[in-house]
Amino acid sequence: MGLSMAEAIATVSGPGQPFETVEDVYDGVTYRVFKNAPPTLRQYFDQLRGDDRTFIVYEDEEWTFNDVKDEIDAFANVLVHHYGVAVGDRVGIAMRNLPEWTIAFGAIVSIGAVSVSLNAWWTEEELEYAINDAGLALLVADSERVARAQGPCQRARVPILGVRLDELLPLGPGVERWSDLVNPGSPMPEVALGPELNATILYTSGTTGMPKGAVSTHRAVSQSIMAFAANSAINDLRRDPGSGSGQPPCFILVVPLFHVTGCIPVMMSCVAWHFKLVMMYRWEPERALQLIERHRVTSFVGVPTQSWDLMENAHFAEYDTSSLTLVGGGGAPAPPALVSRVEHSFAKGRPSLGYGMTETNAYGPGNYGDDYVSHPTSTGRARTTVMDASIRDLDGREAPAGERGEIWLKGPMLIRGYWNKPEATTAAITDGWLRTGDIGHVDDDGFLYIEDRMKDMILRAGENVYSAEVEAAIYELPAVYEAAVVGLAHERLGEEVAAVVRLKDGMSLSEDELRTHLALKLAAFKIPTRVVFTKDPLPRNPAGKLLKREMPTRYFD
Repeated sequence: MGLSMAEAIATVSGPGQPFETVEDVYDGVTYRVFKNAPPTLRQYFDQLRGDDRTFIVYEDEEWTFNDVKDEIDAFANVLVHHYGVAVGDRVGIAMRNLPEWTIAFGAIVSIGAVSVSLNAWWTEEELEYAINDAGLALLVADSERVARAQGPCQRARVPILGVRLDELLPLGPGVERWSDLVNPGSPMPEVALGPELNATILYTSGTTGMPKGAVSTHRAVSQSIMAFAANSAINDLRRDPGSGSGQPPCFILVVPLFHVTGCIPVMMSCVAWHFKLVMMYRWEPERALQLIERHRVTSFVGVPTQSWDLMENAHFAEYDTSSLTLVGGGGAPAPPALVSRVEHSFAKGRPSLGYGMTETNAYGPGNYGDDYVSHPTSTGRARTTVMDASIRDLDGREAPAGERGEIWLKGPMLIRGYWNKPEATTAAITDGWLRTGDIGHVDDDGFLYIEDRMKDMILRAGENVYSAEVEAAIYELPAVYEAAVVGLAHERLGEEVAAVVRLKDGMSLSEDELRTHLALKLAAFKIPTRVVFTKDPLPRNPAGKLLKREMPTRYFD
């Protein structure tokens, strides 16, 4: 191994280095920040101009960096001069992974508007909530999302710009086609921007059943982009000489762009550092293997489920994956067996894990390579270049070394707060520290371990599922007396969603009826895959609180 972690951090973040860190004060809180981070996201996209190398590969299409910049400029022109979008206006993106997702994002943030990422799996009801909550000025969507959002947008008087629309799709009033309006060659409008402007809103599932819009500034997203790059530089310094694949950096996009992982560490890293991005429309393990081999992909950043899927594919050994140097991601804990399997299944690919979330713009303590192999149950070191983790007791005081407590995170990439939810913001962020709701400890070597969650939340294949949201939908059924939604351990998904439902006397309900009802209310990943019906009261403590910890063994073993 090369340098120690402390030596590597000091090397990449020292005076005069590209990732030099300094102290700065935002809103009365002092942070370590990257001195050279661009102040706005527009700067990242502006420097795509003139680079004729391949940037995006999508199906049989190849887009150069310059092609993408031309299209960004043209769409930015449409936003300002056709739709009248102004600084601070919210523009939604609702589509699967397409080149236009990246283009729309680049144009929106470049004119000072706010990019609002809408989950492509949401139902019409879920889309309608976010469209109205964000107060969208415009929705950019693909065919499936246009079909699903036309009603909500018409009711809210929000225009829709459709991307790659099915010619047979009936278009209602207020829907226009991207191809009719976006003409490369149109200039990028001149707009005054600053680092404190809002740049993004990404929706997270809510503990009360309603999603919360996590708002980030240009500064926060830019600092996160730099932090991921600094991590890569640190890992390079710590690797044994000659351990890389010798290939130019290339990412494969295997997670949705509407998730913070797909948007920031994957897409925006490729924008910032001119890496090739091989874009998958949907997750298909064998297709991913084909693309990794064909394009000599070096970085596979997904959720643990996808690493399992890749190696479990019947033809895995037939594909050349020797270009990969990083295999992993985040979104859910990875079992130690997966860490070991990744380490031994790829010629050059090393296992990695990041403990990030929407509220941290995906950045957090990370584990990679030898550290991950030797500490496979840890999420990485508690202190990074610009982030600190702290273990706190119930009163918010720092817990003694080695003791369990809530994990708090501090860094310049944290969100500003939740859109129109000041109370939720105050509950989550204190003096620059984010209360994660996760329970853990830090060992004597400075490694952070996540042991449990304070939130009633299930992590299914990288998707957050809040039990309260699913339970609220179940309670709408007349036959339901009580309901509890819990997570069950699942080798591939991490956790699967399960429900225990107590029925009212004399009433009946089938699994099919339950799921049919939920399909109208919730995205498919939130719908329980395992259901138990009972006539008996659900277990509660003396205070009346459901004993959910007992339910997996009581009802599902």
